[in-house]
Amino acid sequence: MFSNFKQYWKSDLISGFLVFLIALPLCLGISKASGFPPIAGLYTAIIGGLMVSFIGGSHLTIKGPAAGLIVIALGCIEELGRGNLEAGYQLALAVIMVSGLLQIVLGLFRSGIMVDFMPSAAIHGMLASIGIIIASKQIHIALGVKPESKEAIELIKEIPHSIAHLNPELACIGIISILILFTLPKIKLRYAKLIPGPLLVLMIAIPLGLFFNLHVDHDYEFANSIYHLDHKEILVNLPDSFIPSVFPDFSQITSFTSIKYIIMFLLVGSIESLLGAKAIDGLDPMKRKSNLNKDLVAVGVGNTLAGLVGGLPMICEIVRSSANINNGAKSPWSNFFHAFFLLVAVVFAAPLIRMIPNAALAAMLIFTGYRLASPDEFKKTLKIGPDQLVIFLSTMVVTLATDLLIGIAFGILVKFLQHIFLGAPLSTMFKTKTSVEKVGENHYQVKLEDAAVFTNFISFKKKFDLIPKNAQVDLDLSKAIMIDHTFMEHIHDYEDQFTNHGGFIAVTGLENLTPYSTHPLSARKLVNDAIFAPTKIIYNNRQQALSDLANKHALNFDHRRTSSILKFRFAPFHIAQRAQYGQNMLMGHGQHCNFFFADILIEEGAMMTKTDYRMTILLVTDLACKTPDFILEKTGALDILKDIGGSKDINFDKYPDFSKDFYLEGRNEQEVRAFFNHRMLQFFEREKGYYIESHNNVLLIHKRLELLEPIEIEDSIRFLNNFMNIAVEEAAK
Repeated sequence: MFSNFKQYWKSDLISGFLVFLIALPLCLGISKASGFPPIAGLYTAIIGGLMVSFIGGSHLTIKGPAAGLIVIALGCIEELGRGNLEAGYQLALAVIMVSGLLQIVLGLFRSGIMVDFMPSAAIHGMLASIGIIIASKQIHIALGVKPESKEAIELIKEIPHSIAHLNPELACIGIISILILFTLPKIKLRYAKLIPGPLLVLMIAIPLGLFFNLHVDHDYEFANSIYHLDHKEILVNLPDSFIPSVFPDFSQITSFTSIKYIIMFLLVGSIESLLGAKAIDGLDPMKRKSNLNKDLVAVGVGNTLAGLVGGLPMICEIVRSSANINNGAKSPWSNFFHAFFLLVAVVFAAPLIRMIPNAALAAMLIFTGYRLASPDEFKKTLKIGPDQLVIFLSTMVVTLATDLLIGIAFGILVKFLQHIFLGAPLSTMFKTKTSVEKVGENHYQVKLEDAAVFTNFISFKKKFDLIPKNAQVDLDLSKAIMIDHTFMEHIHDYEDQFTNHGGFIAVTGLENLTPYSTHPLSARKLVNDAIFAPTKIIYNNRQQALSDLANKHALNFDHRRTSSILKFRFAPFHIAQRAQYGQNMLMGHGQHCNFFFADILIEEGAMMTKTDYRMTILLVTDLACKTPDFILEKTGALDILKDIGGSKDINFDKYPDFSKDFYLEGRNEQEVRAFFNHRMLQFFEREKGYYIESHNNVLLIHKRLELLEPIEIEDSIRFLNNFMNIAVEEAAK
């Protein structure tokens, strides 16, 4: 880890600072929602960064408190305290410590593999129920009302009452904060997202709080009603000293309630943490893989320490980890720096933190809850297949009606029974019929028979993981009678892993199976089932327009969605690294190059906080001239951070308009300056709408983070032809 410090400290320091801006309000909000003191979440994040960073097995994850554990933490305090929240807090700390110690044991016994056993639909169903529970309570706090109910359904029923009795000043802050958080992601402009939503909320909520004198206890009249404000209840309440003063109480550690919550923290926390680390690996530009067992040990150590000093439980947190990657982090030092800035803020900026309104924190948690249980989650699950929606809904409903353990167990049971009902042999439910044969130098043939489902993937994994990742593998599924969605996801992950290491997996036999939907990772079954068989594919309006465009310009058009993103995930190309699939491809041959357009799905974030958007890219290959490696993009407000992080904007004194409009960077400045000659610079002073990356004589071009209309694609072809004409003519001189 220390070897990375000298090489990456600048980029990690910048990312750590930007993540800190997001982490501070989220840590406070999660603590409040969990029934813990606000300082508890900061303890956890600081421990997760300053200590766990050095012993963890992941590279870019941020360790800290998470919204996914709010329901467990709050339930633990309330049940153990039996009305006495202070006593419940101390008893809960003991539970967190014991679950942390057991996490260490799980990691030492290499139990990180358990994440491969969990069906994704059940996990997302559990998270959706958590989101509903979080939002159902926090909506009342955002309105300035203290709810009377505790169960999610009753809290939802109580919302009309809270709206009728809202506190106008607090509701003003809460509603404005909610509007900011829900509106900001919908703004498509690249630089609209430079200020993180939580930070923007604080920048508005704190001044509003000062305007309303929330820091002073007072009564005020509005619409003939009198409202009372107590600053200790409506603002963040930090202790006078950062030094921990509350410690665990082990007096009830052997009680049934304690044991139940130890198991909940252990299982749910471990699963979330492992899934988070695995999801972040998929976003790592360097394609590194986490040691999940080592990381589980590290999280266990962190939880043990957090419980000892009064903190919340920690996991590999998805929101902050995704932001960490997007901000350019390169090593675990970014996690360390984010914690360091939190520590500095708590010690030196406590008065400012105490001015944060709880209504603003509640708004952040409402947004988090919505993300976990948004309508898009239901739509995405249904697109994968009706079988997945049944699992998702079953897990969600049972979790809401009972608790998390019963809910996730029920979801797994539903998926297991689905496979039995659809014909999976009991004899292969926990062990696959898999054969691995080496058929040549670094060439393997793998045959899989009968059912390939989530319950037997681990047995498949043990054999498949023995194959070198740089090998060529023929995976024969022609004798399989069933492949479920979880198994398809794992095969998809293997395809990426092997490609990143110079290998290749050729999958055959899938054409024998009927998919449950048109989704590329849908479950598949041998018998043509009329219930699940997809309907005949018909062009939608966009596809018809692109087909007409292809005919007009003699291009080849392929509307099909490809499950393999290998055409798009070119490691040097930043915008394409998170492409999940491509479709609607237009392929053509120019005078000086070959090219294709594709609509790609980009993921910002990972797992339950994933935000998807679609855009059109233009990939240009087989160039008739040599181009240097460079990135050309519009000048942005935070370009100074790029300079601090080690990048350099290449400016041209004789072309001030170009230098003002564009940020140009490249590995070899002399080669870049030679390529951007007089004609090229004049060309870009006229053409200001394009972003270009060049690497190894391949170009990636796009205009904005949206799908392009056919007329814009035609304009992009014109732009490419003019660009290549100049490049080739100048290279020939």
